[in-house]
Amino acid sequence: MKKLKVLALALICAVFSPAKADEGMWLLQLMQEQNLADRMKAQGLKIEVDDIYSPNRVALKDAVGIFGRGCTGEIISPDGLILTNHHCGYDAIQQHSSVEHDYLTDGFWAKNRSEELPTPGLTFKFVERIVDVTDQVNQDIKDGKVTELNSFGSEYLKKLADEALKKSDLKGKPGISTQALPFYEGNKFYLFFIKTYSDVRMVAAPPSSIGKFGGETDNWMWPRHTGDFSMFRIYADKNGDPAPYSAENVPLKVKKHLAISLKGLQEGDYAMIMGFPGSTSRYLTQSEVKLRMDGTNTPRIQVREARQDVLRKEMAASDKVRIQYASKFASSSNYWKNSIGMNKAIVDNRVLETKAEQEANFAKFAKEKNNADYASVVAKIDEYVTRVTPLAKQLTYFTETFRSGIEFGATYLIFDNLKVALEKNKKKDIEKALEQLKEGYANVHNKDYDHEVDRKVAKVLIPLYAKSVPADALPAFYETIKTKYNGDYNAYIDALYDTSIFSNQKNFDAFLANPTLEAINNDLAVQYSTSKNEMLQKLYEDYDKACGDIDLLHKTYVRGLCEMYAPTPKAPDANFTIRLTYGNVKSYDPKDGVHYKYYTTLKGVMEKEDPNNPEFVVPAKLKELYATKNYGHYALPNGEMPTCFLTTNDITGGNSGSPVMNGNGELIGAAFDGNWESLSGDINFDNNLQRCIAVDIRYVLFIVEKLGGCKNLIDEMTIVE
Repeated sequence: MKKLKVLALALICAVFSPAKADEGMWLLQLMQEQNLADRMKAQGLKIEVDDIYSPNRVALKDAVGIFGRGCTGEIISPDGLILTNHHCGYDAIQQHSSVEHDYLTDGFWAKNRSEELPTPGLTFKFVERIVDVTDQVNQDIKDGKVTELNSFGSEYLKKLADEALKKSDLKGKPGISTQALPFYEGNKFYLFFIKTYSDVRMVAAPPSSIGKFGGETDNWMWPRHTGDFSMFRIYADKNGDPAPYSAENVPLKVKKHLAISLKGLQEGDYAMIMGFPGSTSRYLTQSEVKLRMDGTNTPRIQVREARQDVLRKEMAASDKVRIQYASKFASSSNYWKNSIGMNKAIVDNRVLETKAEQEANFAKFAKEKNNADYASVVAKIDEYVTRVTPLAKQLTYFTETFRSGIEFGATYLIFDNLKVALEKNKKKDIEKALEQLKEGYANVHNKDYDHEVDRKVAKVLIPLYAKSVPADALPAFYETIKTKYNGDYNAYIDALYDTSIFSNQKNFDAFLANPTLEAINNDLAVQYSTSKNEMLQKLYEDYDKACGDIDLLHKTYVRGLCEMYAPTPKAPDANFTIRLTYGNVKSYDPKDGVHYKYYTTLKGVMEKEDPNNPEFVVPAKLKELYATKNYGHYALPNGEMPTCFLTTNDITGGNSGSPVMNGNGELIGAAFDGNWESLSGDINFDNNLQRCIAVDIRYVLFIVEKLGGCKNLIDEMTIVE
């Protein structure tokens, strides 16, 4: 087959020549054949690429890992000390916080190892090994073991990864797992061996007035003055292997940690970032960019804005609610504002026009090559967009409302199991289901849930959803509202939140004492959750059907673009695998008459201070340190205290917490954000505007030592003056 022949070819994107741009989230395993060294050294790299990544020896790669479920962290001491962002550690900080111990407000500083707090559920993952499995996938397609379309699927790739582990020398080793993923839209495949440590303890976190200084207002903005960092530590068993939490565990003696540079930075200095960027979509067509704007971003903005308005008021009125919903609100707000900024930047930066120009060039290229697949692929993608746009909108409205927005519901599958057990009068099955229901109730009414706050959210979002989608996208419970509650949303929601089995402990205990089929069948929460699931399944099925063979179309388009642009570098889209990006420290000019220099100082914190705005409160101790200029050896030569800086590195979500390193591979900061003007960067990289915002490592150490009083942590680091 023609497609299989193309699959067997060496990926043309791997033959690169030097490029002017800093665009590219590069695969470590391809650095040699892509000749990255020459380009990086031309911009200031002093070490060899083997010092960054080598399959045969320890390198910088071994000091970087996945922190939690969606961030990057780096090892900064021989004893497993992790540096990441404050917003990455926010869940853990919030998990340990209470009204009595409000670490969100006050910060947390472990002065010795015994004070470090175990954090259940938090993990740190290292990449142990990377293997190219493209030939194996192609052979499986050729042999009929998998279709080309299904080669993208999780079922096939999981089986491939599991079989690879069984045959590996790492089989049976503690904490080892495997993951196989497609790259370049399925033109390449790589297998990753991952080592996961599950005993990760909280060590240090500044108060939110430092770690989240500027809040929503400054998010995605420059100039920035946020001390966005936190510290944790990996613990292992006595052999250094991953192990569940135990008092007997010890700090991990790591094979690599980053040295920290206090030498400072200047405009034009080399900067590289290693981390786990989550997702980019650089190969979208013009119509697909419009789909992102209208089908994802706009619905997300509308639903999150409505929910956040409720949460703001409730959090401002209660410290208990503020702590409960701090992480939820921060998570929601982050990509609410990102979606707003992305839609604006797509227009401001003429992304649609750029994509249209690319498609016109691609059409000429296809004609020159006399390639029928290339000539027709964009039109076929446009047809796909026409089919899926209304369904994409409905799915976004649904998931934002009923999966991310409203928390209350019933574990209807367990209730279904209980119904079967009751019908058959099987005592053991009844007892088992009731025990599962107890877990389900506890999961709903957890420490970070407030029933009355969620009720208020539901009263806003349930009517909003009905206004936003066609009638055939409404779950069945909307008919109940119409017929039994005369269309009164508030009356229905009050009944749902007051009378259901899962509404409160009293109702739940009463049901446990006398579980009946009638009670389950008549329960509003069971009906509500069941109808939600039925509609979600329908929406997914309709969407999947409308998608058709879009994965194969993308595969063809990306392969064609790589050929068209060769030998210009084209990196694969981000997919939360380890990547390297290189660039320089650099200022920028966002618009006429405005210049942003490449760094900020503590002076800016004081200029932004507003005691009446919780986003801009400055801790008294920080003001005292500023007044006395008690900066130690972390100050600039002019005596000022640096806070944040800008680079041209290509990053996205998932890179939060990533190490920013100088030409010697020494740590100079931690990446935490991008700039407002380039929020279309996940779709189209802008050479002039794209900036990475990082917290200066000198500000981190200054806060740790002078405000946190943790000289013990400074002493275990390797610091280069």
